[in-house]
Amino acid sequence: MSFILQAEDKASKARAGILTTAHGEIQTPIFMPVGTQGAVKGLHHHELTNHVKAQIILGNTYHLYLRPGMDVLQKAGGIHAFINWDKPILTDSGGYQVYSLSGMRKIKEEGVKFQSHIDGSYHFFSPENVIDTQRKIGADIIMAFDECTPYPCEYNYARKSMHMTHRWLDRCIAAMESTEPHYGYDQIFAPIVQGSTYPELRKQSAEYIASRDQKLNAIGGLSVGEPHEDMYAMTEVVCGILPESKPRYLMGVGLPQNILESIALGIDMFDCVLPTRNARHGIIYTPEGIINIKNAKWKEDFTPLDRWGILNYPQPHTMAYMRHLFQTGEALGPQIASMFNLAFFLWLVNTAREKIIDGSFYEWKKTMVVKVAERL
Repeated sequence: MSFILQAEDKASKARAGILTTAHGEIQTPIFMPVGTQGAVKGLHHHELTNHVKAQIILGNTYHLYLRPGMDVLQKAGGIHAFINWDKPILTDSGGYQVYSLSGMRKIKEEGVKFQSHIDGSYHFFSPENVIDTQRKIGADIIMAFDECTPYPCEYNYARKSMHMTHRWLDRCIAAMESTEPHYGYDQIFAPIVQGSTYPELRKQSAEYIASRDQKLNAIGGLSVGEPHEDMYAMTEVVCGILPESKPRYLMGVGLPQNILESIALGIDMFDCVLPTRNARHGIIYTPEGIINIKNAKWKEDFTPLDRWGILNYPQPHTMAYMRHLFQTGEALGPQIASMFNLAFFLWLVNTAREKIIDGSFYEWKKTMVVKVAERL
């Protein structure tokens, strides 16, 4: 793995770089579509490659562990071969999914005992077997096992959880160092900063993570219900400590305005289910604001959805037709909306990258954070 910083914005902390993985280069800042179970919902890989221009996708350890299971993935030759995707893949450790189970899991120092959301069967995740599982999955970037605290979170719980996450991190690193990749290529390991919305805890966690000297660092436990200003404040604290020479990944943050503000704070990588989840409900993100395509105002609007040329799609459709697809329950509507939303998010980070390189990012960002949040 290598990470090369190509440019830095003079008026902010924004950076443009190239992250090289075993399955190709990633130009940063980057948004990563979420393919939880080995597929981005509703989209073919050729659409992700040719229309969305995705450079990397995510899979999830928790879901892939349950289905199809490690035996199937190993027999297939790893996740890339199983899903026939030859670009980079990142896997979350499953910590967030276990957190979201709340009443179906029990957290101890050894790890987490949880019930499957599928059939109620019991399973156990520890730092060691999560690393082993991600080795078997075969993603290019694999995440540390951590505890994601809720918001709001009482200080003492956040502190205890953070220290346990650090102890789990050390066990993850030991497991990484004592094992080898399964499929003949290196995997990048990323620790995760925690600490809820407490600046002193975030500072301690960022210092600890930086001291572990891994090739990529992540920030977790944000975008879980806290005010946006708290998210930005914690991100700024952490980015001031994590080394500039390594990529910084802000996990689960997905509103366009959040992405732009976080790029300005020094974040390089983002992921979120929001573009595709909201697309399935008729919410479409554009450079001029947010559209609810189900609204009657689009019924006789025969202008193209993609008037900006964002989606490299050979058959552009009108607003009126898109509304018709949603009104009639045609699957094509959510499919096109998902494709467009992801293409927009990639357009957003790619344009930010261009602006960082040409020196105009900060002024452009100030205009865009207002536009992308408007309801049209």
